[in-house]
Amino acid sequence: MDSSQETAAPRPLLRVWPAVVLVLAQWLSRFVIPAFWADALYFGVMAGVLGGLALALWWTFFSRAPWSERLSALAAMAVALFVTSRLLHVSVATGMMGLMFPIYVIPTLSLGFAAWAVMSGRLPQGLRHGALIASILIGCLPWTLVRTGGFSAGLDHDFAWRWAKTPEERLLALGDDAPAVIPPALAPDAASSPSLPPSQADGMAPSPMSTPGATTASTNPPVKEKGAVWPGFRGPGRDGVLHDAQVQTEWAAVPPTELWRRPIGPGWSSFAVDGDAFYTQEQRGDDEVVTAYRLSTGAPLWRHRDTARFWESNGGAGPRGTPTLSGGRIYSLGATGILNALDARTGSLAWSRNAATDSGAALPDWGFSSSPLVVGDLVLVATSGVLAAYDAATGAPRWMGPKGGAGYSSPQLATIDGESQVLQLSDKGVMGVRPEDGTLLWEHPWKGYPIVQPAVTGDGDVLIAVADSSGVRRLSVRRSAAGWSASERWTSTGLKPYFNDFVVHKGHAYGFDGSILACIDLTDGRRVWKGGRYGNGQLVLLADQNALLVLSERGELALVGATPDQFTELARIKAIEGKTWNHPVLAGDVLLVRNGEEMAAYRLSRPASPRP
Repeated sequence: MDSSQETAAPRPLLRVWPAVVLVLAQWLSRFVIPAFWADALYFGVMAGVLGGLALALWWTFFSRAPWSERLSALAAMAVALFVTSRLLHVSVATGMMGLMFPIYVIPTLSLGFAAWAVMSGRLPQGLRHGALIASILIGCLPWTLVRTGGFSAGLDHDFAWRWAKTPEERLLALGDDAPAVIPPALAPDAASSPSLPPSQADGMAPSPMSTPGATTASTNPPVKEKGAVWPGFRGPGRDGVLHDAQVQTEWAAVPPTELWRRPIGPGWSSFAVDGDAFYTQEQRGDDEVVTAYRLSTGAPLWRHRDTARFWESNGGAGPRGTPTLSGGRIYSLGATGILNALDARTGSLAWSRNAATDSGAALPDWGFSSSPLVVGDLVLVATSGVLAAYDAATGAPRWMGPKGGAGYSSPQLATIDGESQVLQLSDKGVMGVRPEDGTLLWEHPWKGYPIVQPAVTGDGDVLIAVADSSGVRRLSVRRSAAGWSASERWTSTGLKPYFNDFVVHKGHAYGFDGSILACIDLTDGRRVWKGGRYGNGQLVLLADQNALLVLSERGELALVGATPDQFTELARIKAIEGKTWNHPVLAGDVLLVRNGEEMAAYRLSRPASPRP
């Protein structure tokens, strides 16, 4: 047979059925199964990557393609991935998303490549090679056209076209004085809660907004009303527990009434409330902003600005901590370490420090997230596990406490064995510190990545959690003649909080086990029930009503029974749009909810016959 006949010999067809099977299994595991079974998400992520590797092995050793084609296709995919990585939007190319980019691109690249293998078997060589390049580009280059607003704890991304305006950009285009939206069904004077008489001021003054570092206030500051008080992060005890509050549970008949809603700058701050004024933090362009609003109408009262901007690709832009109300002042810690003391009535600056510089702490991956804690005449903040105490009146540094490691938890005041102390979590474990001078009383090692708050049981034990699969640990903390000691009672994986705080109620703990609510018995850590998919949301316990107000990661508001017999969802409504990680607040009969895009206020009706 001569060379011309050899050249004319037909090319063997590819063995394509393994590629079809692999890609089907890859996409089922990565996208379809997790849509119905949330616990399979991380398995699906790994299956997506492993499916791509298996497809590469098939192509290299079992496809029957000529070796020159096998190697050139692999080289083309490698080049395409490299070029794509250099053309991505910054939100996709950096941070956690940058590390996870292969998890997203491998399934689309695999699908395009497998489709080419199936359809190109009898194409002429030139057209076949062109189709190969096209399939690789189709699998990769669309990722250069999108940006992300971050991803949820379940790895669901807020993708948008890279040229589309972000919610923050749309907010800035509205101007600082964009009015709140009040439902037409509400009469003008019905927008304020009966327990919150309208204040004299009617919003912001028409003067220009402040320059960075200054404050703009209304001409008539809000009149302080009694009744509605929520002093800061997670309520009066910083434990997510609210006493002397009961709400209507029959939401089908008497649903929560929306009072107003308005757009807000990005950030994961919650609220502090005092009368008809409430306070939060947000990002507006290059300024980190502490803002006061009217509870009854949503109208802005004043804004304090600092030139600072924190951003990372997972959570996006903005401050993470919640302002604290104490002695007529607002204390706030921004994501870059700026600690401010502001007059709660006018927003005027009393003093300001950079807690990061003072403590020598490096900016952590997700920014400084501590909410200030006021103890006596001191203001305490945590910067990556380093406790720092300042004089509340002057801002003068008073002490720098024992250095922990990285962490996003806030200092927690507790009374253990008759002594007041501050609990602080870091990646090294938990420690108890004397608030007056920062003396280390005790510590317990437990490696992890702490975000949630520690809790204290009714008999004085301490509950801690770290942000991985280790669960919750109960510690016995006691004082003896030899000093303080902390020992493990039990560790339970029945409740595994990530950045979603849990609450303690009547011998049980309620919180999020991943994305599902769960209840564990504090006697031994045994899980007694698990149910209700709310993503990685947050909750507040209505202790007198044995109920949980749950704000889901998707902005849904649910009422769930806080009883150990079984999971019971009493009601659910859609409250706000967008990814929601912020803690809800109930002040009086007004519920405040927010995320990085909008906030809203609802009135929760009282029950017709309050439960005993």
